[in-house]
Amino acid sequence: MNKIVTSGKTIEEAVKQGLAKLGTTEDKVTVNVLEQPSRGFLGLIGVKEAKVELTLLSEQESSVPPQGTTPEKHATVFPKEQPEREASPGQDPYEAAASFIKDVGESMDIHVDVEIVHRKDSTVLNISGSDLGVLIGRRGQTLDSLQYLANIIANRYSDSFIRLTLDAENFRERRKKTLEDLAERLAAKVIRTRKEVSLEPMSPQERKVIHSKLQDHPEVKTYSKGDEPNRRVVITLKQSK
Repeated sequence: MNKIVTSGKTIEEAVKQGLAKLGTTEDKVTVNVLEQPSRGFLGLIGVKEAKVELTLLSEQESSVPPQGTTPEKHATVFPKEQPEREASPGQDPYEAAASFIKDVGESMDIHVDVEIVHRKDSTVLNISGSDLGVLIGRRGQTLDSLQYLANIIANRYSDSFIRLTLDAENFRERRKKTLEDLAERLAAKVIRTRKEVSLEPMSPQERKVIHSKLQDHPEVKTYSKGDEPNRRVVITLKQSK
């Protein structure tokens, strides 16, 4: 075996692994970097390791260093950098945001389509495709992060403020229904036990769903307490008049 491909969190780590497997030292191989490492989106998803190819030199090659190199270390061959897909200055802001979402999907080896739906008070980017669970995340946390970034990108290319809502597999409506059902159940519990109930920390959007659902309730009221990101809704009995 005179050639091997290895991976690692960094190029150096990948090279060390290859040298160990070949049982040799760096001055006796040429190193070709096949892929640069990438932290992925938000440093959490779509992470890519460095990938290198090590080729053993012949005895003659290893004893005579190539012109312009030192005897201790041969040159490492780096691949040409691939230009990142960016929105052009005159690009439509909604298309720029949709392009960003597609790029995130590609970085995670997920093909997604993005439908741009303009509504009266906002614009919705509907994501469709397979294996969208990772884009949605636990209770929509990843989807919320993507929505935040998509809004930043869209407004960078807009002369006036625009608001985008990101949705996938009708998650927003399903999550809203889940929260409304939860609000009703907990309101009934508060009435039954005569004790207030504190919900788990939620995003401002999700807290708003709880507040809106119970704002006209005849027996209970809601308020928020705590600091972000641990701010939560409390459901308590209304004071008797």
